[in-house]
Amino acid sequence: MAKRVGIEVSLAIAEAAKLANVDVVSAYPITPQTHIVEHLAGLVADGELDAAFIPVESEHSAMSACLGASAVGARTFTASAGQGLELMHEVLYVASAMRLPMVMAVANRALSAPINIWGDHSDAMAVRDTGWIQIFAENGQQVVDNVLCSFRIAEDHRVLLPVMIHLDGFHLTHVIEPIYMPEQDEVDKFLPPPQYPLPLHPDKPLTMGAFGPPYIYTEMKKAQEANLTAAKEVILQCWQEFGSIFGRDYSPVEGYHSEQTKVLLLTMGSFSETAMEAIDKMRDDGKDVGLIRLRLWRPFPFAEIRQAVKNAEVLIVLDRAISFGGPGGPVCSEIRSALYNEDTRPKVIGFVGGLGGRDISVSGFEEIITRGIEIARTGSEQEFEMYGVRE
Repeated sequence: MAKRVGIEVSLAIAEAAKLANVDVVSAYPITPQTHIVEHLAGLVADGELDAAFIPVESEHSAMSACLGASAVGARTFTASAGQGLELMHEVLYVASAMRLPMVMAVANRALSAPINIWGDHSDAMAVRDTGWIQIFAENGQQVVDNVLCSFRIAEDHRVLLPVMIHLDGFHLTHVIEPIYMPEQDEVDKFLPPPQYPLPLHPDKPLTMGAFGPPYIYTEMKKAQEANLTAAKEVILQCWQEFGSIFGRDYSPVEGYHSEQTKVLLLTMGSFSETAMEAIDKMRDDGKDVGLIRLRLWRPFPFAEIRQAVKNAEVLIVLDRAISFGGPGGPVCSEIRSALYNEDTRPKVIGFVGGLGGRDISVSGFEEIITRGIEIARTGSEQEFEMYGVRE
């Protein structure tokens, strides 16, 4: 029977990695993810987790060490945030292209300049094309659950891809929440030991990530794209099995008062829970509004998005990152693209807000929805609007 405990979300992530019986943790500290790897280092040092903890001089080296650990078949975990994730950037492509199953918790943080340690989704969007599976969580329970699911997904022989779990820096990482921590025997039944099919070994040498000239590179990238797209089926199966065992269900797109609703707001991450309160308040006032939360960012859930908005007239998308010089937020751009060829589709209105850790209150979400409805009706000279900019 799972125990409900009050625990800081960062520490709960480390405990989830312990429940997963990770073999190797390689990481470098950076705010706001440091508590995760600090706690893991303590668990290893105290003998509570039988794993190798590799302290390194940078995030680039941390991800490089993870490559080697995963390539020999070790269950591998790391964590990063913001600038640290960017320092890993070039190595992230290697992990996915070489089909190395590992899990990374990303405590989402704004990118400088100016220097900002608080959370938004700039770092998550900067790595969206690196070939990793990306899952967004709204609260500590979802983070813990999806750490366990991510190892199951990553190590499935039909997938063999790295997975990022995204959680908002400070809004989640440093918050104490009541979380159901599953028992070890339950996790062991759900998550079998890793069986990497092509481990590096001195007795059986092989080449990984070799030189790829033009005549083969395109075919390799095509195979990588096909594999990431096909991973969605395994993700859905994993979430379904997790729900049947632990009683908590997940899906790529999750609705809240969204059926047959004409005006929908789309959010990602912890701000979704504040948005729910705004939806409740507006519905109590007689307004026909609902919410959809995008949980699976990569592979992108085209079918689920189209199904979720098929009856809507207005879809208001809140991005917590900005694509400079472009049409606003990356999420809004991809939603518009996904709906472009649909015979009937809602008007898609883009907002960018919550940058650098700035909060959006319940009343703030009401303002965003109200303004989005107005733009849908009267139009706007701007491609998107930034919410909460001071005059």
